[in-house]
Amino acid sequence: MVALFDWALCRRPFHARRRRVSAVKILVDADACPVRDEVYKVAWRREVPVRVVSNSHMRVPAHPLVERVVVSDKFDAADDWIVEAADAATVVVTGDILLADRCLKKGATVIGHNGKPFTAASIGGAIATRAIMADLRSGAGVTGGPAPFVKADRSRFLQALDEALARLARSG
Repeated sequence: MVALFDWALCRRPFHARRRRVSAVKILVDADACPVRDEVYKVAWRREVPVRVVSNSHMRVPAHPLVERVVVSDKFDAADDWIVEAADAATVVVTGDILLADRCLKKGATVIGHNGKPFTAASIGGAIATRAIMADLRSGAGVTGGPAPFVKADRSRFLQALDEALARLARSG
């Protein structure tokens, strides 16, 4: 006896699916970003376009959802480009606190490399801590930086990015 195959239960392969044009987008501040591969995985699964912004040529996957944006090497050129492109339907991935503040003011959702979201409520404290640490490093010989990036940070980042994209998809 031949079993009938239920094609309705079968998802078509990625390349055969009709492309949904998503208003949601991801912007990655790619210089020194340890989670680019994770961004690609989540973006492909959710079919969200990604722009990887950097001051120099950087290898990105050859995929229709991934675009490399190389800006000039002027100070903060990548940050300026990201802020200009950010809006309420954007998730920005960055470890730069000042860039996060500028993007939040544009209405974007901002996630740090460790998966902790930057919010309007938390950004002021983060900026103050950054300033205090800069003063300590310059005057008292304190040389410590942020904690090392660990597997738990990667997992927290994946979850935070997935949740942010789901929230934006529901609202938009």
